[in-house]
Amino acid sequence: MSINFALALSLLNMSTMRAGRVVLALYALDLGAAPLTVGLLAATFSVFPALLSWPAGRLVDRFGSRWVLTIGALGGGLGMLIPFFVPGLTAIFFAAAANGLSLAIYNVSLQNLVGLLSTPQNRTQSFSNYSLTNSIGSFVGPLVAGFGIQHGGHAATCLALAVTSLLPLVALAILGRRMPHGAGRKPHSDTSIRGMLRARGVGRTLATSSLLQSGQDLFQFYLPVYAHGIGLSASAIGVVLAMNSAAAFVVRLTLPRLIARFNEERVLAGAFLGGAAAFMLLPFFTSALTLAVIAFAFGLGMGCGQPIVTMQMFTNSAEGRSGEALGLRMTVNHLTRVVGPVLFGVIGSSFGLAAVFWINGLMLGGGSAITRSTSTHSQTDKLGV
Repeated sequence: MSINFALALSLLNMSTMRAGRVVLALYALDLGAAPLTVGLLAATFSVFPALLSWPAGRLVDRFGSRWVLTIGALGGGLGMLIPFFVPGLTAIFFAAAANGLSLAIYNVSLQNLVGLLSTPQNRTQSFSNYSLTNSIGSFVGPLVAGFGIQHGGHAATCLALAVTSLLPLVALAILGRRMPHGAGRKPHSDTSIRGMLRARGVGRTLATSSLLQSGQDLFQFYLPVYAHGIGLSASAIGVVLAMNSAAAFVVRLTLPRLIARFNEERVLAGAFLGGAAAFMLLPFFTSALTLAVIAFAFGLGMGCGQPIVTMQMFTNSAEGRSGEALGLRMTVNHLTRVVGPVLFGVIGSSFGLAAVFWINGLMLGGGSAITRSTSTHSQTDKLGV
């Protein structure tokens, strides 16, 4: 099977899922939700993925990706129908849970599929291409959400996204048989999370991945809150968010060359530093154009990070447990994403959104320092010092 099939599924899924998140967040704000409620909504996207990503990865290893992807498509599509038929904050929270679960299932399955369809020689390029398709989807999604809301309303946009989310079912029915099959057996009894964490680099990769994803998600959720508060239209907010994804696309075009020149750790350190600077600057500006520039700068930094940690997780996993390793990474990410939005929702309600941005900037700055330290120790070890 060609890797292009996995990339096409990723593009369609990412477009609809990112659009769904923006629609649901803006729908909640339109219904009068406070920053704390938006924080709870952000956490809702991660509750089921936090609980089920690791088991989903184990299922992928055992049965292959086809049926797991089918479940993800059904969940995402049916979930977005709820706010159309039952308007209100409760329906939005149910849709957010289904949206998050669908995206997590897709990510685990497709990341593993990309790795299995790659070779060690082209794996960096394959994961870079996978990230590029996600960037395109993340660029298209907010635009679709913003203009859909402006011209059709929140409920109608939810319906359109629900229909689009179900389209992969047709492709999976026709071409799914050609996907790599799973092992067809239960994992050995001695396979455990503790054993996986002892593998080379897995623990550090989990930590850096969680921090990167937390920063990205909080930017995606609290930038609309901030922009809504300063009076920007839904379409303007969509454009600003899309610039973040456009930057990620641009930087991922050159990612294999960046890694070859600077190594993975140095590129990661730069990604953290760029994200920190963007968070620090954000509260000082109210112009849509300036916010778009800052979002672009943030995307340049964050766009490097996730492809690198995904590739590292697949490469460092034990044989036959790559899906499980990627699922564990998703679980750790989402556990952080459940706690983080709630915590920062309280901070935003108590001290203002500027505090949310500045604290996240400090966290990402700390991530840059840790990554640089890790790179220094790694090079020292290679020299035998």
